[in-house]
Amino acid sequence: MSNKAPTTVREIMSRDCYRVTGTTSASTLAEGLALHRLPGVPVVDERDYLIGFISEQDVMGKVLESSYLNDEPPLVRELMRNEVLSVTPNKSITDLAQEMLGAKPKVYPVIEQNRLVGIVTRRDVLSALLRMRHS
Repeated sequence: MSNKAPTTVREIMSRDCYRVTGTTSASTLAEGLALHRLPGVPVVDERDYLIGFISEQDVMGKVLESSYLNDEPPLVRELMRNEVLSVTPNKSITDLAQEMLGAKPKVYPVIEQNRLVGIVTRRDVLSALLRMRHS
């Protein structure tokens, strides 16, 4: 492992990231978010193409509602957002940091040829920026 500071998203992204499909139930998703300590996750189809994104916030109200009504928890596809801010592995970390100042997501799916190859979080970007300063 070199001490050279990372410069691209590829160098800091998590490759084996947690992801869900449209047919995952909200309760399974909530458990997964807690287990992986993520504020949100990409939603993919059976071929790993990115189709949406779902966050704790998107789920919380619905899980609360279904527990009151004793309903089946809804499926991810009913709650997910289809507009997803994603990045490519070759994007520079400093460019992404600039974008993160304006945009709200804490987690960005990393996409190559429309397929999910990883995720990158604000914390990953912040750590990388600190390493750049010290290198």
